[in-house]
Amino acid sequence: MKRILGIVAALAVSAAAAVAQQSVDEEIAERIAPAGETCMKGEECAAAVAAAPEAASTGGGARSGEDIYNASCQTCHAAGVAGAPKFGDAAAWAPRIAKGMDTLYTNAINGIGAMPAKGLCMDCSDDEIKAAVNYMTENSK
Repeated sequence: MKRILGIVAALAVSAAAAVAQQSVDEEIAERIAPAGETCMKGEECAAAVAAAPEAASTGGGARSGEDIYNASCQTCHAAGVAGAPKFGDAAAWAPRIAKGMDTLYTNAINGIGAMPAKGLCMDCSDDEIKAAVNYMTENSK
């Protein structure tokens, strides 16, 4: 009887170790899994990628300047990251506004200094970026 109990105990310990190892293996596989996939033009997945910018906008129409600011611009412009003029800071915005709105639009769309093109809002249209610039300048005079 002791021998049978010993065998059952050994099997239980062995099974527990196998389950624990499986859990560890699953966690490792999850951590080293690829972050994404590539999709080449002409593949089925390309149709979903082409539809993504349209789906990103609310209600299928253009988002407001405030919406764009809150979603993308405030990351840098709320804190003044990398020299970005802070939202509401009239002194920081005045020399930029003095260069003209067309210059501000061009810089926001194409990038300037540490600011990347469109502030990395790649699903934003040029008109949405202009609306965000208008929102920031109107609230920073």
